[in-house]
Amino acid sequence: MSLYIDIEKKLNNYVLKVNINQNNKITGLLGESGCGKSITLKCIAGLETPDKGKIIVNNKVLYDSSKNINLRPQDRNVGFVFQDYALFPHMTVDENIKLGLINKSKFAVDEVCNEYIDKFNLKKLKDLYPNQLSGGQQQRVALARALVKEPEILLLDEPFSALDYHLRDIMEENLRNTLKSYEGNAIFVTHNINEAYRVCDDIVVYDNGLAINKRSKGELFKSPKSLKEAKLTGFKNISKIKFIKGEVIYAIDWDIYINVNNMSINKDLNYVCIREDDIKISNNRRTDVFNMELINIIENPFDYTVSLKKAKSDKLSPIYINIKKTDMNSLSGNFLNIEFDKDKLCFF
Repeated sequence: MSLYIDIEKKLNNYVLKVNINQNNKITGLLGESGCGKSITLKCIAGLETPDKGKIIVNNKVLYDSSKNINLRPQDRNVGFVFQDYALFPHMTVDENIKLGLINKSKFAVDEVCNEYIDKFNLKKLKDLYPNQLSGGQQQRVALARALVKEPEILLLDEPFSALDYHLRDIMEENLRNTLKSYEGNAIFVTHNINEAYRVCDDIVVYDNGLAINKRSKGELFKSPKSLKEAKLTGFKNISKIKFIKGEVIYAIDWDIYINVNNMSINKDLNYVCIREDDIKISNNRRTDVFNMELINIIENPFDYTVSLKKAKSDKLSPIYINIKKTDMNSLSGNFLNIEFDKDKLCFF
């Protein structure tokens, strides 16, 4: 199963540019709201038309502007789970699912529909209408309807956004289990970095309409290659840098000097970043330990996020660290020393 997308579409505030090539994988589209993720899905499904480019699924051309090919949505064999599920309110669960089987005989429709009703645990709900279902039940119906016709590609547009926290975890696990047995390509839209990591194999970061190169989730989260990738994958500690003599860089926003000896760093790089969990409180007095002043403390369910700035510095860009609640009692006064796990520093 293969998917090739190379399209452009001019929108109000930017030009959407997408180039994705994948085989039998779950690809996440990660980005801020309004950056073009959902429009990409609609272009694949035939609900929107690109200005130019190609969309090819398993060597079947769905769209090719150079050859004037633009298949109708019903001719594309695409399964689509919308953000609001888009169930027909005047149809029962059974009838909504059967919509995906309009080209089969009545016997085949009933047989296949019942199979998916059993698979998604909907037997007791099959005669109910969407307004009689919970959010999680509606999602199961939408997913069953999308998969019942055995689509070559499955499109998932933020399928958990309408669910509360507890139900979201349950439905996410159900989706992961479903996708394990799905043999086609799937594209999963989200702006939640944790969802993207748990559900997807590869991730494409969107930056104002531009789909940045697809990367494995592990590579993306470990080594962002741009400011946008760093921010979207959860880095809060980001500073501009300049190189000083020898093996020292100056983190401009933090007003600190970092020794980077034995690290292969290209001097054309402009930023350094590190995650909150990769900074620790230190009792050492080495040159790579920094004396910091507390700015603010935010309580989380299981730890504290503490914002710091270099002691006696006018620079106000904070450095964030996470401290376990059991360790907070060890802090005294408004100053503490920290050190970075240098293996976890990222440069771009």
